[in-house]
Amino acid sequence: MSGTVSARALELAERRVPFVHARVVRAQAPASAHPGDEAIVHGDGTIDGFVGGQCAEGSVRTAALGALSGGAPLLLRVLPAGEEGFPETPGAQVVVNPCLSGGALEIFLEPVLPPPLVEVVGDTPIAAAFLALAEVLGYATTRSRPDEHTAAVVVAGQGHGDAEALRAALDAGVPHIALVASRRRGSALLDELGLDEGERARVHTPAGLDIGARTAPEIALSILAEVVEAVRARPVPSSERPAQAVDPVCGMTVTVLPDTPHLVTAEGELWFCGTGCRDRRAAESAV
Repeated sequence: MSGTVSARALELAERRVPFVHARVVRAQAPASAHPGDEAIVHGDGTIDGFVGGQCAEGSVRTAALGALSGGAPLLLRVLPAGEEGFPETPGAQVVVNPCLSGGALEIFLEPVLPPPLVEVVGDTPIAAAFLALAEVLGYATTRSRPDEHTAAVVVAGQGHGDAEALRAALDAGVPHIALVASRRRGSALLDELGLDEGERARVHTPAGLDIGARTAPEIALSILAEVVEAVRARPVPSSERPAQAVDPVCGMTVTVLPDTPHLVTAEGELWFCGTGCRDRRAAESAV
């Protein structure tokens, strides 16, 4: 990455903020972008960097937000209307951009998502085994108190600090809470905490999927499998996605931001991919 984009990407990664890295991989003159040009697309639709002019940037923004929501990389082909700039590319998303000044672009969009963060409570063999297995999967683990970034909490103190850890996880709104305990002890601990029905439903105890686990590593594996199942069932975290509209002139899907070209007409507020479509519609309305 370029120095500026690289520094911004590092900052976002450290803050565990999802984004999309966009890089131009092919460009056909007279496109304004060149191979190697790159940018960061944020969850709110703003862009740092350069991957093309206004119309191409709009197509990149809309496609990148879709990739961020789905969590999978995407090759975007931006072509001028009536031209075939590149051979067919299986699996690519094609956008025919009528306001493109010319040329064609291929841009690789890669969502950069922070690894799931799991708090592990306890200094037991099960806790140690879980930490080792989570590292293999690339999951991030912590011993600190949960916050808004915590995907799961595994309480494996086996009697040491379990109640406090459960209460903290519940108060922090952690999506998945696993308590390592027998069914009897787990139920008694939840009774002791005075949890309501909704809170009890959020605590998984005995922790882990029923795979017949006996040893500490096997139990840790069953807990991690349950965590993976819970994490993958949730949508990819991102900022609130901005609204979208269809350009009434060219039919392109437009991501609506404060600087998106628009008109207020008798039909209501209309949004456009660029100033060309907006001005055309304004001229037609004036006739």
